[in-house]
Amino acid sequence: MAEAVWRVYEDLRMRIVNGTHPAGERLREKSLAADLGVSRTPVREALQRLQAAGLVEISPNRGARVTGIAGADVDDIFDLRILLESYAARRAAENDVADLDHLRGQCAAMEACLAAYDGLWSDDVAELNQAFHKAIHTAASNTLLPGALSGVVQMSLVRHTFHHYTKNELERSFAQHRELVDAIDARDGPWAESVMRSHLHAAHASLGRHTTEHTDNEKMNP
Repeated sequence: MAEAVWRVYEDLRMRIVNGTHPAGERLREKSLAADLGVSRTPVREALQRLQAAGLVEISPNRGARVTGIAGADVDDIFDLRILLESYAARRAAENDVADLDHLRGQCAAMEACLAAYDGLWSDDVAELNQAFHKAIHTAASNTLLPGALSGVVQMSLVRHTFHHYTKNELERSFAQHRELVDAIDARDGPWAESVMRSHLHAAHASLGRHTTEHTDNEKMNP
């Protein structure tokens, strides 16, 4: 059963990531089971795993839907992220308590994912990125900051952003990670703040590009 669940999970994850099942679409267990040639049980378990991954939301009596965030919400989220995470980066540099070896190790792990790129980013990239940013939040040494950011840095948004990065966009993102660690190592708060701000503006622009392309495709192929 575990193998069947994993196969269904991977199939549905790829469909969500590539837009076959777009944001807001209802995922019906019966239809998916028939389509995938399995019983409803592995489909149900796979949907629960997708919910834990931030790609699906399951509501009582309404079933599962692909997660989605409205354009205005995305703008608001990035506005807050830029304010809070730029502050966190500056504090992390000025406090001089960040584990630089750990941060550089995470950079290397993300770069290894880039080297193994086969046309579709794995969830490892988003998870490593999330851990990298959380390490900087912690190094800011502000007890209120991690809690404030947990409600802003939504895992579903981060995953969708990374899955739609081009290779060039991801190379730029990883280079900014390296520069950010260098700024923290130099204990240069303004430099770290500036790099984080540019990093998040670029992420916002990448997500906007994908949203525009997806909308244009829908208009051309109604």
